[in-house]
Amino acid sequence: MTSSRRDFLKHSAALGVTGAMSMSAIREAVAATDYKALVCVFLYGGNDSANSLTPYDAATYEAYRSHRPSLAHARSALAPTLLIPGTPLPGGVQYALAPTLAPLLPIFNAGKMAPLLNVGTLIEPVTKAQYVAGSARLPPKLFSHNDQSSFWQSASPEGASSGWGGRIGDAVITQNSHPELTCINMNSNAVFMAGKAAVQFSLGPNGPVALYSNAPQLFGSTLVNKIFRETITLPHAHILENEHARVTKRSLDSYDLVTSALSAAPRFQTPFAAGNALAAQLELVARMISVNARLGVKRQIFFVAQGGYDTHDSVKVRHPLLLGVLASALRSFYDTTVELGVSNQVTTFTASDFGRSLVPNVDGSDHGWGGAQFVLGGAVKGRQIYGRSPVFADNGPDDVGAGRLIPTTSVDQYAATLASWFGVPAAQMSAVLPNIGNYQTPNLGFIV
Repeated sequence: MTSSRRDFLKHSAALGVTGAMSMSAIREAVAATDYKALVCVFLYGGNDSANSLTPYDAATYEAYRSHRPSLAHARSALAPTLLIPGTPLPGGVQYALAPTLAPLLPIFNAGKMAPLLNVGTLIEPVTKAQYVAGSARLPPKLFSHNDQSSFWQSASPEGASSGWGGRIGDAVITQNSHPELTCINMNSNAVFMAGKAAVQFSLGPNGPVALYSNAPQLFGSTLVNKIFRETITLPHAHILENEHARVTKRSLDSYDLVTSALSAAPRFQTPFAAGNALAAQLELVARMISVNARLGVKRQIFFVAQGGYDTHDSVKVRHPLLLGVLASALRSFYDTTVELGVSNQVTTFTASDFGRSLVPNVDGSDHGWGGAQFVLGGAVKGRQIYGRSPVFADNGPDDVGAGRLIPTTSVDQYAATLASWFGVPAAQMSAVLPNIGNYQTPNLGFIV
């Protein structure tokens, strides 16, 4: 057997949802007696976090404004969205939400949302001196969209076969009667959702994607349709033909299961904005969550996405509109989880390729590194701001050039905190996040 064929067969076996998990560290099942969902909201393009979570106290605001006078929010415009955390930040530092994120302020004030400061891709903690000296291990190809998006989602260079969302799925997959419904992708394909045993199940805007149209009749005949379905799902002696038939049968059966379950989903009282593609994705997530018992699942990870954040120009026009779409979608989704009585069981969190440079290029910002993220849900220890505020200073201790901030919180720590809440034991965390042992504080404590 050639090495390429052997590798292919090994990979195929790993992707089978009924196959054995290939990572020894997650062989032990994670016991679950309740339902929980993680919902990743990925902002493709690199969100300008300085104009999303903006410094407000006089000294830090002035440092922010002096870096980007052509892009800065007016301080007076930030007053209505000033965040007043239960525990003030050191040194009197204050932050405010961007004005168009105002719909999220009541969730923060209710203690169900928390911002995280200066999160980004790392392999290990890095100081500026280490960065300049080249003595620290760094993620490959910093400031590159594809590479940093992949590293955010997988903790590995671009081309990785699994992501940390999928690996969390690996750890909980045995809790679901239908393991193929553990990782649900509402937005094309993402390495974040690929596991060793877990595979991502894709949903379109209206529900599961039909295979061979999934029509009840073929050429006007239910009998012909039945025979065709049986033919394409029959076992085969050849390993590749048999795998194709198995995956086809799984797809057809899953389509029937999910379609039937969604037909019984309740109508929500909470409105979702028409014409908002992100809201439509999250509304479908809410529908899937509402029928979790019918689907026989106790743990699910969902992936939704919004594009357009590569704002090299027109930040003051384009970025507020993007954030308005985001805020509307997140607010409707959170309110729906409250309506369904599952807000404590659903945690939603944002992610993005990277933050953007504090120093503008005329009317836009360039690729950066660390940036702010938001996590919300009933289990979140909200009305707090987590992480260390970066120093907004030209060539300061956190600036590697053009206001590109070295992250002071790693994606690994962010992910480990979410995974711990989801039920992944500390002893299994390194299988999900290989670099987590490099951090003294793997759990950031922002969730119960």
